[in-house]
Amino acid sequence: MATISLDPRLGFQTGKTHHQHGAVTEEVEGIIRIYKDGHVERPPLVPTVSCAVSPELSVAAKDVIIEKFTNLWARLYVPSCPAGKLPLVVYFHGGGFCVGSAAWSCYHDFLSNLASKASAIIVSVNYRLAPENRLPAAYEDGLNAVIWLKQQAMSGSQDQIWWSSRCNLSSVFLAGDSAGANIAHNVAARLGSLRPLCLKGTILIQPFFGGESRTESEKHAFQPAGSALTLPASDAYWRLSLPVGANRDHNWCNPIARGGTKAGEFGAVLVCISDMDILKDRNLEFCSAMAREGKRVEKVIYKGVGHAFQVLNNSQLSQARKCEMMNDIKAFIHQ
Repeated sequence: MATISLDPRLGFQTGKTHHQHGAVTEEVEGIIRIYKDGHVERPPLVPTVSCAVSPELSVAAKDVIIEKFTNLWARLYVPSCPAGKLPLVVYFHGGGFCVGSAAWSCYHDFLSNLASKASAIIVSVNYRLAPENRLPAAYEDGLNAVIWLKQQAMSGSQDQIWWSSRCNLSSVFLAGDSAGANIAHNVAARLGSLRPLCLKGTILIQPFFGGESRTESEKHAFQPAGSALTLPASDAYWRLSLPVGANRDHNWCNPIARGGTKAGEFGAVLVCISDMDILKDRNLEFCSAMAREGKRVEKVIYKGVGHAFQVLNNSQLSQARKCEMMNDIKAFIHQ
């Protein structure tokens, strides 16, 4: 999940807010707080930014409405060069299903750079959040976003031709980090025919999975200071996002609990794993399960970094590992 160390000046209101909405029933400290009457508070963890992109990247970006009723929208990134058709990557941000936005500055920076370096059109989907909209709401939004893209490609819509005319419709990928990777996996499992689009594969960055039994990395992983994901936070996100009454062995949380990943027949899978992430072992187990089912799985482990390093950590090592990740993604989508 993509969280960030809070500025100490940012925090929850206390006193009057607590009295107004009743007792706090669930909280991930500094990230999200839920009250007895259902009121949800999310402090401004990360700045939200417009779709403006730095000129040196040579990427055009624009926000588009997909579905007004659910406020489903996306931010599109289209490289201005090279000429010719480009792969299409549908991307879902992280946030434990409970926080995050396609307009968060960290995702805007990461994806505008990825679009430029990987020479790909990227559609960053802003889906509904839990607990107001528990799963499968995020999966439904992801599926609706892909269907919308298919409709635009088939209709030749003049409003969307600025990006649709650049797409290689036979080279479409679903991608995301953390909870977004979970969404990409589950959307792939739900897809029917995408013609004229062809889904070539999925890109899962530190996919957010869980389970009732703890893995060794969940119990013992050494984590960097200010880690983006702790075990108590992970448990809280699942309590807030799974259907009421479900436990962590629900298939949406633990895709291998009942012996199958249900990943569909949609080409290759790239799994990006951080070796200081509590999810490391669970991600490795997922890769093994996919391989046993005959899926083509490529996995890459990034040394010395933790969960969501590519969007939340600006250290020299993290920057170097982020460049490696972008190169790995570029190679995967252009192979």
